[in-house]
Amino acid sequence: MFLAALSFAYFAKALCGSYMKSTITQLERRFDIPSSLIGVLDGSFEIGNLLVIAFVSYFGAKLHRPKIIAVGCILMSLGTFLIAMPHFITGRYTIETTIRSPVNSTNTLTPCPVRTSAESSWNVSMWIYVLLGNILRGIGETPVQPLGISYIDDYAQSENAAVYIGCVQTIAIIGPVFGYLLGSLCAKIYVDIGYVDMDMVTITSSDARWVGAWWLGYLIAGVITLMSAVPFWFLPKSLPIPVDKHDRSCTPDQTRFIKDSPIMTHKIRQEEPANLYLMANEFVPTLKALFGNPVYTIYLCVTILQFNSLIGMVTYKPKYIEQHYGQSASKANFFMGMVNIPAVAVGMFSGGVVMKRFKMGVMGAAKFAFGTSLLGFFLSLLFLAMGCENSKVAGLTVSYTGYEQSLFSDCNSRCFCSSKGWDPVCGENGITYVSPCLAGCTSASGSGINITFDNCRCVGVSYIKSGNLTAILGKCPHRESCDKVFPYFMALSVLSSFIISLGGTPGFMLLVRCIKPELKSLALGIHTLATRTLAGIPAPIYFGAIIDTTCLQWGYKMCGGKGACRIYDTSKHKIGFATFFFLLDKQSFKPLGTRMQGGDV
Repeated sequence: MFLAALSFAYFAKALCGSYMKSTITQLERRFDIPSSLIGVLDGSFEIGNLLVIAFVSYFGAKLHRPKIIAVGCILMSLGTFLIAMPHFITGRYTIETTIRSPVNSTNTLTPCPVRTSAESSWNVSMWIYVLLGNILRGIGETPVQPLGISYIDDYAQSENAAVYIGCVQTIAIIGPVFGYLLGSLCAKIYVDIGYVDMDMVTITSSDARWVGAWWLGYLIAGVITLMSAVPFWFLPKSLPIPVDKHDRSCTPDQTRFIKDSPIMTHKIRQEEPANLYLMANEFVPTLKALFGNPVYTIYLCVTILQFNSLIGMVTYKPKYIEQHYGQSASKANFFMGMVNIPAVAVGMFSGGVVMKRFKMGVMGAAKFAFGTSLLGFFLSLLFLAMGCENSKVAGLTVSYTGYEQSLFSDCNSRCFCSSKGWDPVCGENGITYVSPCLAGCTSASGSGINITFDNCRCVGVSYIKSGNLTAILGKCPHRESCDKVFPYFMALSVLSSFIISLGGTPGFMLLVRCIKPELKSLALGIHTLATRTLAGIPAPIYFGAIIDTTCLQWGYKMCGGKGACRIYDTSKHKIGFATFFFLLDKQSFKPLGTRMQGGDV
């Protein structure tokens, strides 16, 4: 029963966390903020963990663990609802555009932006609710892993513990499948669906300004998380200890890694009433004993480096797929949920089965995790060979006349156009222009997404054709050659994800088996604290800052100041993203590999 309840809690928190990742670009566009600030919002979850995890892990092990987990699930649910609140207390989303919908069938194009009133700072700062809600989610998630995993390892037979933990980790991977699928569904739905006339919306879901119904998924995830709290209220504080764990001494394999310390001779048994004053006095000596274990310390350093790579990649991979391969946010989330995540789930579960099948000890688990990490790294190098060239955007990636690259040219010099913002049109010549004005267009016909622009002088500069030079709404589609590369990119992504995740469960079992049983909850808590503090918080921020440096054209708020990025330099985007991923991944297995020489970890 506890295994089922914990699996559902893992599913709920993983669904909510992955849905947060799937809405990265939606939140950027809705609140007009850069990727670096989105990284702060994403990392705020880890800040919530940081506030309480050490104390929850240490003191929670002495108290009623199932009920503490239940309280955590309720807090996660409340935080999820808080994230969705800005949609209900702020105004409708206004698309940044220079196009006025014509009253008649033909209308003279006005190159000035439609929005004439400035947004209030109160409206723009609504992202603070997302920040506070995510912090509350982090606080609520704190007890689930350290108390849940230690509960299983305490009361399950030793030979079954690895399979049980593998099952929980697998369910935790299934959660993101549904999270990304939910993100894919909500990204298709316009943010203000039911409140606006969709026939008058001039953008599609593939446009860089499109915002989906991001708030809807948070309401669904909040309800599921609230439901996950119910079973834990009816579970006991402890279960009968298996016969093979009545002897609390270390196995011969464990004695190679665990060193006794004086404080172990007077540990409080978990079955005795908790003495908070005595536990507080023992906290610092216990930390010294924990970090005196060299295997635990090395494993901690390794996973910090790995998590920097992993979190940065998972956070911005859908964005990378959107920008590099021209996929919509909905399709990018669908591919993550239906292709990448299942491969990770199968790998995690297979790793637990392999460990049980070959009866791997601590040394076997360490070698297996090292081998899969090394192989996954070499496979990841192949990503550098897969990519697309920049889209042809006049003034940004290509010039109007073949000379100096600038948004302004003779063909649009009489239009008094603004260089700020992003309102793309696709010319007959296959080149995208930042706005109809910068394309030199003078008139428009049609309405909604079916507007056609006529007499576009800049289109004729590089396109020899007599007659009426036209352009249509939206960015020009990616080239066919780029579409052919994308399936190979996804196939390699699946293979590398499976190989790397094979070592996930053995690596985790290395952590719980190289320490004293009395320190298990604290060790798991400190491990989670360190990885989230040194990886979960900074990684989205500096990855986001790196991505921001590759921006070619920013959106602008009507009150002034930069908004969200509209188009990136895909070549720089790929190199910058891949360089940090490979450097971190390469360093992640060096310390472990060095210490494994001579049969020692």
